[in-house]
Order: sequence, then structure tokens, then C-alpha cells
Amino acid sequence: MYRLNLPQYEIKIARRGGKPYILDTLRRKYVCLTPEEWVRQHFVNFLISHKGYPQALMANEVELRVGDKRLRCDSVLYNKVAQPVMIIEYKAPTIALTQHVFDQISTYNMLLHVDYLVVSNGLQHYCCRMDYDNQAYAFLTDIPDYDEL
Repeated sequence: MYRLNLPQYEIKIARRGGKPYILDTLRRKYVCLTPEEWVRQHFVNFLISHKGYPQALMANEVELRVGDKRLRCDSVLYNKVAQPVMIIEYKAPTIALTQHVFDQISTYNMLLHVDYLVVSNGLQHYCCRMDYDNQAYAFLTDIPDYDEL
């Protein structure tokens, strides 16, 4: 797989039907290993192991519904009263983090109204804090530790 701009960790991979699967610690099951999934699992591990995010307050592949349309957030962080506070969107390392990616996560945020939006392709990571009172946002220089949220 790809070398990422994220800390290494003990990756658990299994083979099923000749295809590689990676353990998703949040969903507690093995999922098909794609380049995007490689980024997701590394990023989730980074948040938990290096930024202090509680694993119990995170979820992967969170479904949203708008009428008949179904959307999926790659990862969502919740606070202790089960309100979403951060949406994280992942792309494969070969995918550029363009305006389209930010538009995609903004669409999810119209439904969830979170404080933080994060996008990562494993090589580059962007985090912005929403300021709803002033209808603005500010890009942060780093992903905040959990206790800074």
C-alpha cells in the first residue's frame, strides 16, 4: 500500500477470497482494503492514539438521509451527549484534495452542523473550525487534540 503522512501502527490484514481486508477498529470487522480505507484506518488510529480521541465516540460510514437520497460520511466524531462535532472525509493518496472534496464534506455538514470539518488523503490533512455566528470558517494549522475541541 501507500506510505502516508501519518504514524504507523500495528495493522491487521486478512485475506478472503484472495483479496486483502483490513480490520476497522470502529466497526469491529474486516473491510475490503482499498487505498481510501488504508487512509481511513491510519487516520482513525492517529486520532485515537496520538490525539486522544475516544474510540467509543467515533463512527465510520455514517449514513445520512435527505429525502430519498442516502449519503455517507466517512467518519464522524460525537461528543459525550451523542451530538456530532466533527466530520472527516478521506480520499485515496492519489486523489487531490480539491474544491470538490470540500463541497462534498460541506454537503454533509448542512445536515449535521458540526464544529470541525477534516479532509485527508493520507498525505495532506486539512481541518477547519466552523463559526456559525459569523457565517465563516477558519483553517487550523493542525488537527486539534480531543481535549482542545
